Amino acid sequence: MSRAALLVLADGRFPAGGHAHSGGAEEAVKAGRISGAASLADFCRGRLHTAGLVGAALSAAAALGIDPVALDRAADARTPSPALRLAARKLGRQLMRAARSTWPSAELDALGREFPKGAHQPVVLGLAARAAGLGPVDAAYCAAYESVGGPATATVRLLSLDPFDATGVLARLAPEMDRVADRAVEAARRVVDEGVDALPAGSAPLLEIGAEAHAGWPVRLFAS
Repeated sequence: MSRAALLVLADGRFPAGGHAHSGGAEEAVKAGRISGAASLADFCRGRLHTAGLVGAALSAAAALGIDPVALDRAADARTPSPALRLAARKLGRQLMRAARSTWPSAELDALGREFPKGAHQPVVLGLAARAAGLGPVDAAYCAAYESVGGPATATVRLLSLDPFDATGVLARLAPEMDRVADRAVEAARRVVDEGVDALPAGSAPLLEIGAEAHAGWPVRLFAS
C-alpha cells in the first residue's frame, strides 16, 4: 500500500469535479446561515456529523469490498432529496472517470457498467481508494474531509472569506474528523456481518431542503 496515494485522491486538484459543488454552502450563504468563519464552522460541523459520517461509512464499506450495488442502494435510501441524489451521481460519474484513468481496476469498470450515469460518489470514492491500494480508514478520512473541505473552499468564493480563516475552520475540526472516520470504519466493519442496515443514516433536513431550493435557482455559481 502506498499511503501517498491518499494525497492524490484527496487533493483538490484531482479532477473529480468537486470544485463545481459547494456542499450546500451556496444556499446557506444566501439564506444567511453562513456569514463568516464562525457560522461556517457551525455549518461544517453539522455537515460532518451527518452527511459526512454517512458518506465516510459508505466509502469505508466500499474500500472493504462490500457489494457496491448494495451500497449504492443504501446511499439512495439515505438521500431523500432528488437534487442531492442527482448531484451525488454526477460527482460519482466524474470521479469514476478520473479514478479509472489513474488506478485501472476491474471493480471500477464493473461499477461503471452497472451505473453508466454514475453511482453515488462515496461508493465510487471507496472503490477508488481500494483500487489505489488504500484501506477503509483512508477512504473514510478522504470522505470526511471532502464533506467539509468543499463548503469551506466554496465560501471563500461566495463571501470573499479570508482563505486563512476558512483553513483555520478545517484545522479546528480535525479532531472531530478523526472521530467521524473512526465511527465510519466501525460501522463499515459491521456491514460484513449485519448488512447495509448497520451503516449510519444521519439526517440533515436543512441540507436536503436547501438542495431542493438551490436546484430551482435560475442562476447559480455552483452546481449544488
